[in-house]
Amino acid sequence: MDILLLTPQLPYPTHQGTTLRNFNILSGLAGDHQIDLLSFDEREDPAGIPEPISALCRTVESIAAPRRGTTKRVWQMATTRQPDMALRLHNEQYAAALEACLRRQRYDIVQIEGIELAWTMPVIRQAAPDAAIVYDAHNAETLLQSRSGAVDRDSIRRWPAAVYSGLQSARLKEYEAWACREADSIVAVSEKDRLALLDLSGIDPQKIRVIPNSIDTASYDLTAVSVDDRLCFDIVFSGKMDYRPNVDAVLWFAGAVWPLIKQELPGATWAIVGQKPHPRLEPLYALPDVTVTGWVPDVKPYLAGAGVFIMPFRVGSGTRLKLIEALAAGCAVVSTGVGAEGFPVVDRQELLFGDTAETFAAKSVMLLKDAQERAYLGERGKQFAQNYDWSVIMPRFQSVYDDLEDS
Repeated sequence: MDILLLTPQLPYPTHQGTTLRNFNILSGLAGDHQIDLLSFDEREDPAGIPEPISALCRTVESIAAPRRGTTKRVWQMATTRQPDMALRLHNEQYAAALEACLRRQRYDIVQIEGIELAWTMPVIRQAAPDAAIVYDAHNAETLLQSRSGAVDRDSIRRWPAAVYSGLQSARLKEYEAWACREADSIVAVSEKDRLALLDLSGIDPQKIRVIPNSIDTASYDLTAVSVDDRLCFDIVFSGKMDYRPNVDAVLWFAGAVWPLIKQELPGATWAIVGQKPHPRLEPLYALPDVTVTGWVPDVKPYLAGAGVFIMPFRVGSGTRLKLIEALAAGCAVVSTGVGAEGFPVVDRQELLFGDTAETFAAKSVMLLKDAQERAYLGERGKQFAQNYDWSVIMPRFQSVYDDLEDS
């Protein structure tokens, strides 16, 4: 098939969950289909299309990502009924490039990666009415926003954010339902997200398929990484550190869990690994034995050197690729229920669960003291992660395309 893939940022390098999912989709489709890519480019200093992308695509076109200041965001929220996410990447230059692609080439499928590009659907319908639209919902966004607001309401200092979430939840519910109705097929990353999308009004259940997140598990086999190349910390968290659920997870762990661990293990160390640390994380820089790395070229040395990998999430939807990365790397993992949501993992088989600060701390300390238990969980985790290798998961997209072709 001829497929046009629309992404909110170039899917390489894979430094966050969105790009990792999109790159693996690209890798999985390229062998059987002709893929053209139209993407926003968030890089400050673009220096050509990364070779791993160009090698997989027939053509690649990138548009500089638009910048919106706070003033414009507030003005848009006050003067429109659109949710913030619908406006973040709404861009006339991208729309013109999309229309040009659709006039130049006949596509069987136009696949939209994430809700921030759902605004392109009317452009596609007008320029290429015969193309089928596949909407890949990386999150159930209304659910995610509602959860964020519920957590923020518990803190007076976060009430402005809770008000924002309340406003956005109502708008997102309407917009997300429209996007799902407008698409010819919808992909959710977990069964829970599928059910959350079905709770929106007027969506045909037959249109929604579950295709989980995936990785190249072979690239996370770190058993051969030398001791000298490992960056060793007792506790490791990784993620894009201006993403609201990641920020909340780290701040909750720092305030409620980390002090309990330090009481038991005064010399324990913790690395927070990820790009663009949010200003809310600044107090963590002063904590003893805590390292906030900012951008790193590769998270794998930290995974190889981790005593315990943590998933202390209170907010989220979809599934978190960082969990599969950590399991594939053989890390011992402690997670909240939300952190492991969407994956059929079992407590004390692939990881340990802790939904209170006391339980999370106790299980982290136990693992740090018990090398045998860490090794057991690490091995079980690696076996589990094999089910989410991109070569296993990505062929499921073909069944979506086949059904669209037959309809």
